[in-house]
Amino acid sequence: MTQTIRLGADIGGTFTDVVLEVGGARYSTKVLTTYAAPEDAIVTGLHQVCAKAGITPDRIDQIIHGTTLATNALIERRGARTALITTDGFRDVIEMRSESRFEQYDLNLTLPLPLLPRNQRHTLVERMDADGGVLIALDRADVAALCADLRAQDYQSIAVGLLHSYANPAHERMIRDVLAEELPAVMVSLSSDVSPQMREYERFNTTVANAYIQPLIASYLHRLADRLAAEGAACPVFLMHSGGGIMDIATAADFPVRLVESGPAGGAVFAADIAARHGLDKVLSFDMGGTTAKICLIRDHTPKTARVFEVARSYRFKKGSGMPISIPVIDMVEIGAGGGSLAHVDAMNRITVGPESAGSEPGPACYGRGGTRPAVTDADLLLGKLDPATFAGGTIPLDAQASAKAIMAHLGDALGMDATEAAWGLAEVVDENMANAARVHAVENGEDLSGYTMIAFGGAAPLHAARLCEKLGIARCLVPPGAGVGSAIGFLRAPFSFEANRSVFMPMTAFDADTVRAIFAEMRAEATAFVRSCDADATIACDYKVFMRYKGQGWEIPVPLSRAVAEAADADAILSRFEADYAALFGRTVQGMTAEITVWSVNAQTPTAHAEPAKAAPDAPAPDRIGDRQLFDAALGRKLDAGVFDRADMAPGAGIAGPAAITEDETTIIVPDSRTARALSDGCIALDVKVTP
Repeated sequence: MTQTIRLGADIGGTFTDVVLEVGGARYSTKVLTTYAAPEDAIVTGLHQVCAKAGITPDRIDQIIHGTTLATNALIERRGARTALITTDGFRDVIEMRSESRFEQYDLNLTLPLPLLPRNQRHTLVERMDADGGVLIALDRADVAALCADLRAQDYQSIAVGLLHSYANPAHERMIRDVLAEELPAVMVSLSSDVSPQMREYERFNTTVANAYIQPLIASYLHRLADRLAAEGAACPVFLMHSGGGIMDIATAADFPVRLVESGPAGGAVFAADIAARHGLDKVLSFDMGGTTAKICLIRDHTPKTARVFEVARSYRFKKGSGMPISIPVIDMVEIGAGGGSLAHVDAMNRITVGPESAGSEPGPACYGRGGTRPAVTDADLLLGKLDPATFAGGTIPLDAQASAKAIMAHLGDALGMDATEAAWGLAEVVDENMANAARVHAVENGEDLSGYTMIAFGGAAPLHAARLCEKLGIARCLVPPGAGVGSAIGFLRAPFSFEANRSVFMPMTAFDADTVRAIFAEMRAEATAFVRSCDADATIACDYKVFMRYKGQGWEIPVPLSRAVAEAADADAILSRFEADYAALFGRTVQGMTAEITVWSVNAQTPTAHAEPAKAAPDAPAPDRIGDRQLFDAALGRKLDAGVFDRADMAPGAGIAGPAAITEDETTIIVPDSRTARALSDGCIALDVKVTP
């Protein structure tokens, strides 16, 4: 039987990670991201891993890709010239937002500007009611007349978001048909296709975001496919989406907003696979790259999911200060705390880190590419966490003197500290930022992190994971093999999947079993069709979910349903599951209140590969040291003599005591004085609390 050769490519803010799997062997590399033409970095990485594997690109059977291009386009507002067509009277919905104050005591609160200014938002006279009934019919002639105005303004993309179109999309589809006749070169996004859910602000904003980035992403994806084919890799290309699955390139071009969290989603899938191999039911996924850090809770080998998240927050980490995107997504906290995150002293003489990042151009000061401001990587270098000669496999030599100069110029001189003390302060601030984000995320989800295991990956995470565990009271951390390129490996573990959603409001007192069965059947057919477009012969399983609340509440909780309950439309079982999940989250149910279903969901996906359980490894001799270095221990506040070890020399069962540094081409695992490191049978390195005699 011919082995399948697959390649995963993850474009990050600083590095592009490429992983090639040939049978049971894996080859990987990290190259600096090329902003002007992101496909250049992928092609460079492709040739490097093919050379390592001794194959040519034409042998690759499948490429799976994740990118930050969609996210960056929204953050930097580099999208296409876009128009919004909406119902008369609702032109300003995306600017009025929800009218909530995300910073209650800020008297000078500044709300983020909408993606589209008011003169690019157009209206038509029409109206649907909340049940999909036509109150005011749409006149086709009005649409044609509007097209003349749109043509004069030279739009590249148009978003269509009408009131209650999730209940009846007929008017949106009429607009699409007229636009296809009058403006055939313009791309069109319908809210009833992109996000058919209630709540106008979230739905309109998601549709506008989709339209805004669609020309850019579609052009990039087709350019990437052509470039790969020209390099010999003329194989199918698939995209990782924010919900934790993969979809074909045509679907990604139609729904680019679903790519917004594609890279981080791959990391969560990677961590879930490791959790399954080790039988871990409670896992904190910690992914720290060059630009951001991502934290995700994984229960029972499954990442927590959500249906709304925010991008481009204008107030650091403040919920409500960004653009809401209403699509299926793996629920995670993302903060500006990566290796390239820049530090400065604020007006109160505090060290502040991020969210601004040096990226790969120019990069941290130590890269020698023109950067003069101190980044987290500069602090890690001065604290002994990095070897300047072996960073990124020796491809990027680091300049410690440049790091010291930048840290003193921007931090040390202002605070009266030497370079080491200022670097310590920088590292402690970024670690505390990440720890605080993890604490808040856990509390919001009713979880206690003390019973969790951390899984750390990404180029910078193993440098900071043990210190983060000390702050969070987590006893064990696993650093998997390939941790430096974890998200790209996650792409290769993800199933083909697509989640369909519908907003149909239904109080449990008016539960209609026939309507429920029809809703689920329609969504199952839609989601399955998308997956079939990727793999016509695949076995497909469907997961069912509803979003429920008590009458009068403003938000819902997700309630997973078994296939039997969903297909039988068992009202009693649905209500019982809601009450159990509500009590688990809030400690009690609300007696005497009617429960309501607002959103229905079906996720179709192919089976994931079986995770082979990791076996226990008997004790093995400790590896030989390959060197020594001075390593700053943040908990003790001083430098310690530390041994340096090569990860490849750590046989299963081999253990070492901190302080130590365990090196590999793509990252370094820092073992502080409080921890021990032990190699497990599957290649993971376990960092455990040191047992004192």
